[in-house]
Amino acid sequence: MQIRTGYSIAYDTFGPTPMNLLLSVHPSRTGDLLTPDAIRFDPPVPSSRHVDAFGNVCTRLVAPGGRITMSADFVIADSGLPDHVAPDARQIAVQDLPDEVLVFLLGSRYCDTDKLSAIAWSLFGNTAEGWSRVQAIVDYVHERITFNYQEADATRTAFDGYTQQRGVCRDFAHLAVAFCRCMNIPARYCTGYLGDIGIAPVPDPMDFSAWFEVYLDGPQGPRWYTFDARHNTPRIGRIVIARGRDATDVAISTSFGSALLARFEVHTDEVPAVPPADLARAA
Repeated sequence: MQIRTGYSIAYDTFGPTPMNLLLSVHPSRTGDLLTPDAIRFDPPVPSSRHVDAFGNVCTRLVAPGGRITMSADFVIADSGLPDHVAPDARQIAVQDLPDEVLVFLLGSRYCDTDKLSAIAWSLFGNTAEGWSRVQAIVDYVHERITFNYQEADATRTAFDGYTQQRGVCRDFAHLAVAFCRCMNIPARYCTGYLGDIGIAPVPDPMDFSAWFEVYLDGPQGPRWYTFDARHNTPRIGRIVIARGRDATDVAISTSFGSALLARFEVHTDEVPAVPPADLARAA
């Protein structure tokens, strides 16, 4: 299948303002791009790209002051398959984990495992290890938190989400990630596109979505598996932008100075397949 996706985001700044963006498709999916996902700036400004410590593509710029708009519109190929499910995937002992995975067992800015460890073991200590335990965590978080766009809070931690029982997709992901880490299951936070593909249309405006991945030993060996505590069902058409310890590492924009959000529009839709030659002409 082919998915057309992109965004138009505008900020008002008050003088030259350095910014760091995570808006490019993750390198693991760049091979699926059918047209470039280049970021366009209005007004035009110089920018540079680099890959951060988590393997995400970052874009740096200095907003000149006033309103700056960043946008992209591109087509990407997708398998059309839902998130992979592997009920027999087993948990890996900590001492057997790869070195690069260990960081995803530690507490982080929004995943305050120190406050949740005893709660996690009381809730999930008697569940079967591996996939079943992760699914039990997802089920619990899905029921524990009530989704409401009006309840978004950029400072809410996983423990806050547990106690307040409300939030948006990032809060579902943070609490599930924290619980997994408390149970010695490596978990990392993900952000990206997730349209209403394969489900009934949703009336809410489109947004970037947050989910998480856990490291388990499945039928083909150890790998990262996708889970989504907000939706709690395999979905079609996820397009990952960035992965990290929590939302701090994958913020779509970080400004080093005042930058007020003026417009935020995201689109992610399945489109009829277009021949490569026609895509090339449209790019």
